[in-house]
Amino acid sequence: MSTHLPKLDFYRSPPHECAYLPARSAGTVFADPEAVLTVSAYSILSSMGFRRSGAHVYRPACATCQACTAVRVPVRGFVPNRQQRRTLQRNQDLLITERPAQFDEEHFALYRSYIEARHPGSGMSPTDPEQYLGFLSCSWADTRFYEFRTGAELLAVAVVDHLQDALSAVYTFFAPEQASRSLGRFAVLKQIEWAREARLNWLYLGYHIAESRKMRYKAEYRPQQRLLDDAWRDA
Repeated sequence: MSTHLPKLDFYRSPPHECAYLPARSAGTVFADPEAVLTVSAYSILSSMGFRRSGAHVYRPACATCQACTAVRVPVRGFVPNRQQRRTLQRNQDLLITERPAQFDEEHFALYRSYIEARHPGSGMSPTDPEQYLGFLSCSWADTRFYEFRTGAELLAVAVVDHLQDALSAVYTFFAPEQASRSLGRFAVLKQIEWAREARLNWLYLGYHIAESRKMRYKAEYRPQQRLLDDAWRDA
């Protein structure tokens, strides 16, 4: 992997309310939003704890809090635990198909159902296809959409960035009535498998926040590393 990051400006946001721990103030460092990045540059930034939301690349930079820690799974050393093996077994009937990061009406309908069920009133529900794609993809990223189907029925879509030495789990959405399948966990387990088969090193999972119910689930994928004081350490 190239280790050279092209010249890039970074900016710090003013303090704002934390989206995950509302009683706290948050800060963010983000790459120049006018810059057109590459997969190579984003691979380096991912190794520095940055994430992508649409074309915006950011990482937490809070003055008084370090609750958010970037997490990655070393895929070659990963062995699923008993609960994860059950999830894999439960979903053996699913057919997985790789699709390009393009608008699909069926995907969009599933995404809206998922957001309305899981994040009601959050403001995340997109009003149009452009907004939806603007959140999940961008022109310079190598992004794929993976469909999970049983027969003709679409149950889930995993949005995954392909980096030089890793995969990055961007977002997964699934049919709310299929919660018993643990499709979010299944998607992560499959991404670990795909990364290992491609002889990549890591699966980036974003940020672990122990105090957030929505973000603490990432602790279950072990072994894992967390970025602490700008160094990846076994957790």
